[in-house]
Amino acid sequence: MLFRSSLVGERLVQLTWRSGLALVSDLATLEELETLRYDGEGWGLCYDGTNLVMSNGSSILEFRDPESMALLRKVSVSKNGRFVQKLNELECVGSEIYANIWQRNEIVRIDPKTGHVTASIDASGLLSRIEAMRADVLNGIAYKPESKTFLLTGKLWPHVFEVEFVPR
Repeated sequence: MLFRSSLVGERLVQLTWRSGLALVSDLATLEELETLRYDGEGWGLCYDGTNLVMSNGSSILEFRDPESMALLRKVSVSKNGRFVQKLNELECVGSEIYANIWQRNEIVRIDPKTGHVTASIDASGLLSRIEAMRADVLNGIAYKPESKTFLLTGKLWPHVFEVEFVPR
C-alpha cells in the first residue's frame, strides 16, 4: 500500500492509493484510532486548517471533512483556461494549495476557492543531467513554516532540496 498523509491536530491521516481507506492514527503513539472510507484513489492530501484537501490524479481537488472523510465540495483546477491533469502531492500553505503534477517537474500554486493556478514553479533544474537520468518523477513537497521554504524530492532522487519560491 502507498500512503499519503497529513496532520490534523494531534492525528495523522493517511490515504491509501487505491484501497479507498484513510487510516487515522494518534500522532504521539502512532496507534491506529480508526479507518475511514472514501471513493476513488488517494494521490495527495493536505489539511487547510478546516478541511482535508485530496487529489486523485485528475484535475479535481476534493475537500473532505477531517473527521469522517465525507466529501464537502470539489474544485476543478485550471491554468490559462485549460484543466490541469495529474495533480499529485499536495501542500496547504496559508490560503493556497501547492500541487506537483505527476510526470512533470512542475509545481502549481492553486487558489482553493476558484481552482485557478496563480503561479507555476519549474523544478527541472534541481537535478544534474546525470542525476535526472537515474531518477524518477518529482513527487515530494513539504513546507517548512519556520524558514518559509519548501522541501522537494522525488522517486529515486538522490537529494531532498530546500528551496524558496520567488517570483521571476
